[in-house]
Amino acid sequence: MASQTYDDYFKEGARVVTVKDVEPAVFIEAFAQHLKRQGRFEIPKWADYVKTGKFKELPPSNPDWLYVRAASVVRKLYIRKGTGVGGFRKVYGGKHRRGTCTKVYAKASGKVIRYVLQQLEEMGLVEQVEEGSGRMITKEGQRELDTVAVQAVAVEDEDEDED
Repeated sequence: MASQTYDDYFKEGARVVTVKDVEPAVFIEAFAQHLKRQGRFEIPKWADYVKTGKFKELPPSNPDWLYVRAASVVRKLYIRKGTGVGGFRKVYGGKHRRGTCTKVYAKASGKVIRYVLQQLEEMGLVEQVEEGSGRMITKEGQRELDTVAVQAVAVEDEDEDED
């Protein structure tokens, strides 16, 4: 509780310039809405019934879950470039419940992450890294992400002023 007060003290008067200056949940929600509004991100037929990993029992209940996952992936790429499908499988993995057996870690679905990265590449937000493997944000993608971040904080500030 004291750390929140400490953080708020230093945030006063600070300008938001990049994605790193925005709370993750606020940015991901704003960018997911941005992707949905643009209409360039295609939702496949299998998105309604696919699970996000073998450790999940049901598919996601949010109808816009693919936009949210894409926003989360692009934010993680912004923070740490060079991450590939395998790295994201580890990040989005979780605990596999095996009944009476001990719970073990299981990776997330590679198909979903690969599809999201390919769609982001088609949109021009992400490109493949030349040396090594993985993806990174393009200059145009960085500009678009920063713009959405500034807009997200502006909307959040307006909501706080109304209360």
